[in-house]
Amino acid sequence: MKARKRNAGEGSIFQRSDGRWCAQLDLGWEGGKRRRKYVYGATAQEVQDQLLKARVDRAAGLPVVVERQSLSGFLQDWLENSVKPSVRPLTHEQYRQHVKLYLAPLLGQHRLAKLAPQHVRAFLKKKLADGLSPRTVQLSLVILRRALGQAVKDGLVVRNVAGLVDAPRWKRPEVKPWGPTEAAKFLETIKGEPLEAAYLAALSLGLRRGEVLGLRWSDVDFEAKTITIAQALARVGGKLHFIEPKTRQSRRRLPLHDGLVAALREHRRRQIEARLATGPRWHDRGLVFTTGIGTPLEPRALNEDFEGLVAKAALRRVRLHDLRHACASFLLAQGIHPRVVMELLGHSQISLTMDTYSHVMPDAMRQAVVSIEALLGKSAAVD
Repeated sequence: MKARKRNAGEGSIFQRSDGRWCAQLDLGWEGGKRRRKYVYGATAQEVQDQLLKARVDRAAGLPVVVERQSLSGFLQDWLENSVKPSVRPLTHEQYRQHVKLYLAPLLGQHRLAKLAPQHVRAFLKKKLADGLSPRTVQLSLVILRRALGQAVKDGLVVRNVAGLVDAPRWKRPEVKPWGPTEAAKFLETIKGEPLEAAYLAALSLGLRRGEVLGLRWSDVDFEAKTITIAQALARVGGKLHFIEPKTRQSRRRLPLHDGLVAALREHRRRQIEARLATGPRWHDRGLVFTTGIGTPLEPRALNEDFEGLVAKAALRRVRLHDLRHACASFLLAQGIHPRVVMELLGHSQISLTMDTYSHVMPDAMRQAVVSIEALLGKSAAVD
């Protein structure tokens, strides 16, 4: 740059080799580093006005945007200092992956203060063209909105440009779990299998995979016939961790039917035999479902075991998570109130339950109408 000093009192203003004017404001030392703000403009007067505003903001105690701060740098700081202390490790890891894989490569080079709605729209268009699912792209936009929302609160930008951009359309895929006949055939096929009780728990109580694998014997009350969902097992940052339930509603106590109580008792008996046979190599973590030496069961291993059993039963292929969906569908189809199903599944909002299982509601409504007809007919007979 070739500097051209201006009149006294204007500050450090100079013209760049590309013709643009630039001003530099010294913000002092912070963390052992000198902080400076740079502003740019087409004319010296434009830059002078920006410099004056920055000085006024600083004198008033307002944050002064560091012009050269990149979106990538801001996102990394946001992940570490805002997200990490306030969310579950699994959520932080999800955000980190979206920043690393999607947001930073395409948007990270933009300066935070210069990011515009058109940049965000171009990002969405590019990721959809690359074949990324609309749901994943939508989640990236949600994360960007939250990050820029923090930037607005911190006074680093004046508006949340991601909030000005419409999210890609995404329709929740229709859930197509097994019906009662298919579920019964599966349960018949897996009798005596090492993880029979795990699948029965998922199908009977609608447990998530992580909740099944995080279950401890101390969470099982055979006398009261209940289990308490108090933790989940998940892979975070490449390592297995026991994490807090997803939401406050996810921490719940559930009743056990007699068949599940019997399956868990039999599973405990077999585990005790395995523990005695293994001897000192057994790692006692108090878990209900483990490897052959007592260590936590890899989530992917449970998926693979389930897929093998589905093939053995010659059933329509579904995901392990669809056992949870099947449980909810069975309950709603029997006329169980959605609020009860919501509590059983640990959903945070009843709207989530209703939206996810809307395909079941027509049958439930038909049963309700039949019940009303029967009630009115009985009432008329009494009259």
